[in-house]
Amino acid sequence: MATWSLQVVLQGLHDEIHQRLETARKTFGHPGTKGDVSESIWLELFQKYLPERYRAEKAHVVDSNGKFSDQIDVVVFDRQYSPFIFNYQGEYIIPAESVYAVFEAKQAINAQYVKYAQEKVESVRQLHRTSLPIPHAGGVYPAKAPIKILGGILTFESDWNPGMGMPMKEALQDGSSILDIGCVAAHGYFNYLPDKAGYEFVLGGKPATAFLFKLISQLQFAGTVPMIDVLEYSKWLTT
Repeated sequence: MATWSLQVVLQGLHDEIHQRLETARKTFGHPGTKGDVSESIWLELFQKYLPERYRAEKAHVVDSNGKFSDQIDVVVFDRQYSPFIFNYQGEYIIPAESVYAVFEAKQAINAQYVKYAQEKVESVRQLHRTSLPIPHAGGVYPAKAPIKILGGILTFESDWNPGMGMPMKEALQDGSSILDIGCVAAHGYFNYLPDKAGYEFVLGGKPATAFLFKLISQLQFAGTVPMIDVLEYSKWLTT
């Protein structure tokens, strides 16, 4: 009788992502098409494997002051408690309060794309976020402080040699907005360590699967997004 192997199952998840990203890189000649396919591969990974309280889409993020972020390749947001999400013909606009994480997706990582991802992440982090007191059976909880929005970059390859070494660390640390976590599927993943004010690189193994588990762990520790003040958005109906 056939037996199950958790090791084989988890390796299979990484191998699938790795192969699809590699195929996109080798097959599509047009950079825009290649990029679109890579984005869709990462989006499908999140949509399939993140817990259902989260959702992932390519989107713009907006705040109650009417300010919009840049377009973000992958936005991980709350779908359980956030009542206001605009979707027209596959174009999503998501309120800033509901965002857990944002990612830029590229074929390869380099200093230029790290800076670009930092700017994209910052365009979301700088948005205003409301938070209301939360009523419960025994009274009212104080308004919750907005959670930290995780930011990162997702790629298949690296333009550096070695793929994840000092040049990458220097690029990640050279910027005004921290990238908390990212994956280079052919080499490994990284995450920011606040207590050490530096980066940890986890090399080899099955990076796509390891990165996914690390992201889920960080989302768990982030808790739940604050209670959105919907009426702050409704004021735009009368102006």
